[in-house]
Amino acid sequence: MLAAINYLEVLKQASLIELLVLGVLALASAWSWALIVMKSLQLTRARSQSVGFLDVFWKASRLDAIYTSAQKLESSPLSKVFRAGYEELSKLAQHKDAKEGAMAERLGGIENVERALNRASTAELTELEARVSFLGTIGAAAPFVGLFGTVMGILGAFNEIAEKGNATIATVAAPIGNALLATAAGLFAAIPAVVAYNSFIARIRVFDTEMSNFSADFLNIVKRHFFK
Repeated sequence: MLAAINYLEVLKQASLIELLVLGVLALASAWSWALIVMKSLQLTRARSQSVGFLDVFWKASRLDAIYTSAQKLESSPLSKVFRAGYEELSKLAQHKDAKEGAMAERLGGIENVERALNRASTAELTELEARVSFLGTIGAAAPFVGLFGTVMGILGAFNEIAEKGNATIATVAAPIGNALLATAAGLFAAIPAVVAYNSFIARIRVFDTEMSNFSADFLNIVKRHFFK
């Protein structure tokens, strides 16, 4: 059976550099877990409300009714994209008595609505991606930070052995084994961050595709009913 590791004793024997490395990794791990929880909740709410918005959008017969419902779905990227397009369309509708050519010249017609949809999509994508890159950084850097702590611990152990002139297994195994704790801590911080990062990026790409598809569908509806 494997002997239990006395982590308190390991920390007592650790050098200042090893303690600093372990402290940095502990903070990075805590921060990444907090971010994982917050981002998971954000994406889950966005998915749930987007499904609800699409259900309302395709079932409703009036854009103003959809807009009223969309205002209650603050976490849905699709809802915000629609609202941006509808608000731009409402500005055009205020000039409905103007001739088609004059309106297009003054307001850009359908191009204004398209630009509004693109701006909203970009803003929502930026919000969804916010702080996700931190998880990628933790996933990439934490193992190397842990390895740095391990290397410094091993160097310290060999220097101590050289000073004492005693290089038996008993004197070498303990300090080197303790130094490897930093590598384990680096992997502990990195693995969840990498898994979460890849998962979030995949889910955000789905939202990006959905916003693009929705914008195209909304523009088609607007063209058929308002720019004949």
